[in-house]
Amino acid sequence: MIIKLCNNIIRVCGILLLLLCLGCKKEKIVAITPQIIPVPFHQEIEDGVFILNEETTLRYDEGLQETAKYFSAFIQKGGGSSLQLRKNIEENSIILEKDETMVNEEAYRLFISKKNIKIQSSTEKGAFYAVQTLRQLLPECFENGSCTEKGFAIKAMTVLDAPRFSYRGMHLDVGRHFFSVSAIKKYIEMLAMLKMNTFHWHLTEDQGWRIEIKKYPKLTEIGAYRKETLVGHYNDQPHQFDGKRYGGFYTQEEIKEIVAFATSRNITVIPEIEMPGHSQAAIAAYPELGCSGTKVEVATKWGVFDEVYCPNQKTFAFLEDVLDEVVDLFPGKYIHIGGDEAPKTKWKSCNHCQQLIQEKELKDEHGLQSYFIARMEKYINSKGKQIIGWDEILEGGLAPNATVMFWRGTDGAVQAAKDGHDLILSPTSNCYFDYYQSDNENEPLAIGGFLPLEKVYSFNPIPEGMDATEEKHVLGAQGNVWTEYMPTYKQVEYMAFPRAIALSEVIWSTDKNKNYVDFVSRLANFQNRLDVLDVNYANHLYEIHGNLKNKNEQLLYSLETLMNDNTIRYTLDGSDPVGSSEVYDKPLSIQSDMNVKAGVFDNDKLLGNVFAQELNYHKAVGAEITLNVEPHKAYSAGGKKALINSISGNNTRFGDKEWLGFWGDDLEILIDLGKETEIHKVSTRFFEANGQWIYRPEGVKISLLNEDMENLFEKGLEQLFLKDTKLTTQVTQNYGGEKARYVKLDIRKYGLIPDGLQGAGNQAWTFIDEIVVE
Repeated sequence: MIIKLCNNIIRVCGILLLLLCLGCKKEKIVAITPQIIPVPFHQEIEDGVFILNEETTLRYDEGLQETAKYFSAFIQKGGGSSLQLRKNIEENSIILEKDETMVNEEAYRLFISKKNIKIQSSTEKGAFYAVQTLRQLLPECFENGSCTEKGFAIKAMTVLDAPRFSYRGMHLDVGRHFFSVSAIKKYIEMLAMLKMNTFHWHLTEDQGWRIEIKKYPKLTEIGAYRKETLVGHYNDQPHQFDGKRYGGFYTQEEIKEIVAFATSRNITVIPEIEMPGHSQAAIAAYPELGCSGTKVEVATKWGVFDEVYCPNQKTFAFLEDVLDEVVDLFPGKYIHIGGDEAPKTKWKSCNHCQQLIQEKELKDEHGLQSYFIARMEKYINSKGKQIIGWDEILEGGLAPNATVMFWRGTDGAVQAAKDGHDLILSPTSNCYFDYYQSDNENEPLAIGGFLPLEKVYSFNPIPEGMDATEEKHVLGAQGNVWTEYMPTYKQVEYMAFPRAIALSEVIWSTDKNKNYVDFVSRLANFQNRLDVLDVNYANHLYEIHGNLKNKNEQLLYSLETLMNDNTIRYTLDGSDPVGSSEVYDKPLSIQSDMNVKAGVFDNDKLLGNVFAQELNYHKAVGAEITLNVEPHKAYSAGGKKALINSISGNNTRFGDKEWLGFWGDDLEILIDLGKETEIHKVSTRFFEANGQWIYRPEGVKISLLNEDMENLFEKGLEQLFLKDTKLTTQVTQNYGGEKARYVKLDIRKYGLIPDGLQGAGNQAWTFIDEIVVE
């Protein structure tokens, strides 16, 4: 009896142990919650999961074999076992079906059930994008082959998806800094995962020619190398150099390898061969291509240079020869010919150029550039290709069949569309990923500007004022990565990601499906995949943002973070916050100067960087302010209230939320203090970085006005600019306690930048900081 009882106990324990083990196994096979980037047009989660295991089979229709091979290789790399190729099997199978009734070649349908996974598309492109979605439903370990489990659960769901725009691109400048073949491939792989379809490869620059041209070997023997490189920022004076020879180039075999790799990822590579400007490296190799014919060096610092191609027969023959070799290397429909930032200084003093202007009955040097572009476009068209150019090709008349890439804004885009030209939007305001992405002082050196993640995500590639017909000419948008301040590929990744991830959703997903808070949540999850892929992305999700608000005539300073499920702790005494610091639960009341430091905490652990902000409380804080012109879209992050919000801009970066930028406008600023107020001093400051077209204004006039807007006191300050820091100039006016309700500033712009300087012939920028009224 006792023995039988013991046996029963053992049997029951064994069953319980078995059930526990089965429970353990089930816990391992947990489906990933779908958090797809870019967000699909339609997705619906259903009951159940599909189990991917060693018995799973793969079958595909003719015409989808490349995607099948790609996916099979991905599964084998991640899980250690290959998918078995089987025909006519439905159970435990992944099926790629060709459905030619689907009109959009990039559209796909993805059906995941307990029984199988079915992908439907009309082309390899659609199937490939379906696989990229499926890729995000698998564990991150598939990305580097570190998976140890034998079975993987994929949540049952239906996805119906197609892109919003046909052109979805990222750019990379390899002229300022050169990157290896393996780095370029890694970059392309990331673009493919984000469902982008275009890689714009900026191959020629003043600082280096990067593509082998067999007919002109000096382009890579001489033009691919500079004797040294600028150290620090261009604004640092005097300029210093590292004294080290720098350069490199891609052989034609390497280019073929990269193009083939991109093609396998359904990405078209568009080469950029700059003309007529940004050509000093080519002229250094062959001086006869310039107007003077004198020897020059490959550029060693950044900026825009006067050396441009001379529009003569020798130059046109050279460029046609170069393009003959380029066309054979790149099978896509487009050749990008630049056309931007081409100073006319050399052309103005060139007898041949002036004679050509008269001979062709051109209006001026801008007309000569249009003639140059139109001639090269005609040749490129004869090769079965079309040109893309930066928006400067609009100057002097547009080449007839050109696609225009707008970078300086979108003002001319509507008219270009009306004229029947295709457009790609890439404005500095939302698409320049060489700009700072955070106002943290420890951010790596960048060219300037300020482009946080949210501003990228808020971009609408359709310019205001377009009708439905004109909108059809907007092909899409592109993010640009200019590499003056990115000497390594790791730095490229830091600047490009996650902003390129945000852009991918802008150009793939419809507006109705986009939501920034939801995107941030999905991005936090996506970063786990980036970690496994060893992508050096910038993580600013745990940063704090401070905002001044006027509520019921009370000034409040609020602290916000994207990750709302964490705690903000802060101090007001200048010390760094710790796990025991005050918990932020409501906006802080401002009645005097304040030194705020805060951090995002998970229990006692600080996540991200410490936020620090000094608030200089003065009489204009929270007042009403009006401007005669709006700040430029690229430099308006803080809005007009940034001028009287108690916060000063960065001493070395003009692009943060506090500096407001104006391009070519005289300014009138009126501050309404609400009542007559005793005033002892009014001060402000201006950024000054001539190498980036930023100049202090020609003059400033400060006026005090009474309740009736009558002028009480005014002072012109043309001679009272005082250097505040290395890059800022202060303007201060002292008073004797006069009472005034209004403070008015009249600011006269600098005007056109003189010849011989960076940006010559363009309007100078004016950047103004906090207006302090004491």
